[in-house]
Amino acid sequence: MAGVSTPAMAAAASNAGALGSMGVGATNAAGAAQMIRAARALSKGGALNINVFCHRPATANRAVEAAWIERLRPQFARYGATPPVALAEIYQSFVTDEAMLEQFVELRPEVVSFHFGLPSAQRLERLRKAGCVLIASVTKLAEAEAVVAAGVDAVIAQGYEAGGHRGVFDPEGPDDRLGTFALTRVLVSKLRVPVIAAGGIMDGAGIAAALQLGAVAAQLGTAFVACPESSADDGYRAALKSDAAFHTVMTAAISGRLARCLSNNFTRLGESVSPREIPAYPIAYDAGKALHAAAKAQSEFGYGAQWAGQGAPLARVMPTGDLVRELAAELEEAGWRA
Repeated sequence: MAGVSTPAMAAAASNAGALGSMGVGATNAAGAAQMIRAARALSKGGALNINVFCHRPATANRAVEAAWIERLRPQFARYGATPPVALAEIYQSFVTDEAMLEQFVELRPEVVSFHFGLPSAQRLERLRKAGCVLIASVTKLAEAEAVVAAGVDAVIAQGYEAGGHRGVFDPEGPDDRLGTFALTRVLVSKLRVPVIAAGGIMDGAGIAAALQLGAVAAQLGTAFVACPESSADDGYRAALKSDAAFHTVMTAAISGRLARCLSNNFTRLGESVSPREIPAYPIAYDAGKALHAAAKAQSEFGYGAQWAGQGAPLARVMPTGDLVRELAAELEEAGWRA
């Protein structure tokens, strides 16, 4: 939810009884601190989860990047723009971001969650000493076992249905593409730490199913994109209500790393390219964001990072707090007390 979640959304979710969350992986330390302070100013003392990316820092390949710029040049030209002269690593991984770590130690968010892997043992220990509960996304048992061995408090079982970036630790390794419920059940049966289910869950019935399989909680993202507190633009919101919601696809073309997106112009472009042609994550994102900005300036929203899970057709338009309360009511209707 980096780039879509906001302090207002996190605070509203927290105030309604959920664990409000914000992704800060696409901003810097100062931006993250500002978001945390803003969420706390709007909340009534509820817990806050801050999510960061722990990917390997990108290795530049100027030849691949130059070729990618040339491949996208006709798309830019269609909207009267020129592509960037060169591409840059647009944000820093938490594994090397000392300033972000210092802000977390100072501000002490109740929960810190990790995507794409884990930071070093020393960083984990500093966060523990600051009083943060630590959780991490995993996509298979081996990743979960590594997370547990590192002393993380809980794991998030990210199923293949999930919207946004696939959280595999090694993007070049094999991916069994386990669904949310299969993965949740495997992890519950093998681990001694709490398991949180994530991916394709959009309503109380889905949460109840996850709990029935042994998860202690469910993590929902796409369900909140249409909320007014979300920073999703009008094109993203319109696409979520369109037929594209029934056709989410995995693409690496937008950012350089596989992510589930509403079917749009960028995902269709990605169908015709080899993974070897796409620059490393998040260097490719520099081109992706520039192309989206150029097209958006001409009222074309089909090149946006419109991340969404397979449950996208179930998205509802209502304030965040109302949605949390509706989810709780649906959960109770399914036989579980929220």
